[in-house]
Amino acid sequence: MSYVRHYASDNASLVIRLALEQVGAPYRCALVDRRQAAQRSNAYMALKPNGLIPTLETDQGPIFETGAILLWLANRHGGVGPAPDSAERADFLTWLFFLSNTVHSALLMLFYPEQFIGADPIHQSTLRANAANALVRYHTQLNGLVAHGHTWCGGQKPRALDFYIAATLHWPAICPRDYDRSWHSMANCPALHDMCQRLETLAPVYSLIQAEGMNATPFTKPAAPNAPEGSPI
Repeated sequence: MSYVRHYASDNASLVIRLALEQVGAPYRCALVDRRQAAQRSNAYMALKPNGLIPTLETDQGPIFETGAILLWLANRHGGVGPAPDSAERADFLTWLFFLSNTVHSALLMLFYPEQFIGADPIHQSTLRANAANALVRYHTQLNGLVAHGHTWCGGQKPRALDFYIAATLHWPAICPRDYDRSWHSMANCPALHDMCQRLETLAPVYSLIQAEGMNATPFTKPAAPNAPEGSPI
């Protein structure tokens, strides 16, 4: 079947687009227009009850959570992660869940502190500062991982983890727009910078740039997207 990727520009759905392009799977895109709060519509909530993006409709039903979709695509299509019987599988799963459960969660605390700690601006500022400090540590760990040049991450052929890591570098460089981002520097993570430069030369990333209004260097020198439809926020 042709998958349906439910997306909003510059949301986590961009990682799924890159993976689908890399494996060559047929898909079409269905906009979840956040300006209209479409992520909380009855139709979308029927697919993803927590109203978050992305969701991928498949012949086995809808799948949500970025890490789960990536793992499912890796299992079904190959090309973006080690096979289930590979000796590299355990390491791949470890870092995939680290990205999904730890790094991505810290980003959500940075961008949406009110959802975790309420409306008090002092509490929000503290949470954001703690999340930023944690992300510096996490990206340093990921830099070490990529520096080793594993076949399943940081190698010459892009894999699911490469796309996911690149996205976690892109987002804190451009948002939240009212927050000090001086803590985030690619200069401190040269292996990640080199990986992102390689990704920016590839067809899946070019497709993403054209389709979702991103600038030509979305991972090494990101700019806020000029989305042709919908809104990232």
